[in-house]
Amino acid sequence: MEYHNPVLLKESVDGLNIHPDGVYVDVTFGGGGHSKEILKRLGNKGKLFAFDQDSDALKNIIDDERFTLIHENFRFVKRFLRFHGVKEVDGILADFGVSSHQFDVAERGFSTRFEADLDMRMNQDNKLSAFHVVNEYEEEQLKQVFLQYGELRAAPAMARLIVEFRETEPIITSEQLKTVLRKFLPSRYENKVLAQIYQAIRIEVNQEIEVLKEFLLQTPETLKVGGRLSLISYHSLEDRLVKRFIRNGMFEGEPERDMFGNFEVPLKKVNGLIVPTATEIKTNNRARSAKLRIAEKL
Repeated sequence: MEYHNPVLLKESVDGLNIHPDGVYVDVTFGGGGHSKEILKRLGNKGKLFAFDQDSDALKNIIDDERFTLIHENFRFVKRFLRFHGVKEVDGILADFGVSSHQFDVAERGFSTRFEADLDMRMNQDNKLSAFHVVNEYEEEQLKQVFLQYGELRAAPAMARLIVEFRETEPIITSEQLKTVLRKFLPSRYENKVLAQIYQAIRIEVNQEIEVLKEFLLQTPETLKVGGRLSLISYHSLEDRLVKRFIRNGMFEGEPERDMFGNFEVPLKKVNGLIVPTATEIKTNNRARSAKLRIAEKL
C-alpha cells in the first residue's frame, strides 16, 4: 500500500541509541518505515515489536523473525508486551498523529481535500466516528471539543450552528460540514480553520490525548534503565504533554521535592528539540510541523 516517507527517520532512530541485541518497540507502525530502519540496526538476537490499530497497516507486515506486529492501540503497550513475555525494553519510538496513507485515502475522511462521509476513525472497528460527534454530541460537548482540541475561538458559535442545522437534517459528509460552517471560513484562512476543525473532531473520535497520556505514563516502567524514548509530535497539544512529561514525569503540577529541594523524575531529556530540515519538509510536506523529543530512563 502507498505510504509516504517516514518523518525524521534518521534522527528518531538515532535517538534510540540502538544496541544490536536489544529489544525495541515502534508503537506507530503505519507503513513500517521506522521499523525497517530499526531492524537494519539490530543484530540476529535483537527484537522489534510494533503496534498499529489500523487494519490497513497489517498489509505492510515485515517478514523477519525478529519482528512482531501487534494489532492493537498503543495505549495498551505494557499489557501486550507482557503478553509476549517482555517486561522491559531498550527503546520505544512513536510517531503520533495520522499517517500520510490515512490522509490520502479519501473515504477515511481525515483530509480536508476530499469529499467524504464523516469518519476519521484510526481503528475502523470503533463505534465512535466523526458522524457521531457532529450529529449526536450536545452543544456544550461540541463546544468543548472545538475549544480544547482545535483551539478555536469561535467554538461556541460553531457548536450552536451545527446543533441548529442538524435539527432539520443530519450532517453526513465533509462538504456538508463545510457548508454549515461556511461563515467561519474566510477564503484567506479557510484551510487553516478547516484543519483546526478536523483536528478537533479527529482527536475526539480517536481519544488521542487520553491515549497519549496513558501511553506516556507506562513508558518509565516499560523501559530499562538507560533505555530511550524517541517521540515525534505534530501539534502543540501533543508536544506540550510530551515535553512536560519528560521534564516532570506528570502532566499537571510539580513533583514533590525532598528536604533538600530536589525532586526525582523518571526520565531525562537527551539533547534539545529536533525539527526537520528545510530539505525534508520540501520532499515530505507532512514533516513541516513535526517535533522530535528524546528522553532516557534514569
